[in-house]
Amino acid sequence: MIEITATTSIAEQELSFTATRSSGPGGQNVNKVNTRVTLFFDVAGSPSLSEGQKQRLLGTLSTRIDKQGVLRVVSQKHRTQQANRRAAVERFQGLLQEALRRRPVRKKTRPSAGARQRRLRDKKRRSAIKQERAKKDWRQAWDQ
Repeated sequence: MIEITATTSIAEQELSFTATRSSGPGGQNVNKVNTRVTLFFDVAGSPSLSEGQKQRLLGTLSTRIDKQGVLRVVSQKHRTQQANRRAAVERFQGLLQEALRRRPVRKKTRPSAGARQRRLRDKKRRSAIKQERAKKDWRQAWDQ
């Protein structure tokens, strides 16, 4: 079982893996051995997740999930298939934990009275500087 949260875990039987040739490290080994591991997880058809969790995952991880609702995680960092398989499972676990984490609701706040006054004072100061520049008659200075 792969533990996602304290209340949610996913059976390893729900994951499927494929191995292909990697472009990562390994020298000539890269050309011969299938070390890149792709993990597939059917989010839409998973019995381990509630409907709310499925909807949240489908929304949050929409760029990684295809139209059939299958999540794809690839790992080709390591030289061996086993290490890439472990890395893919760890990445999968991290993705699900992050996607299922509840975000705190933002409380609307207002700027303080002092901050508002400082902002207006700075705007007036800046405006005065620009007004001072505009008052000069540049044509008269140019003719001299």
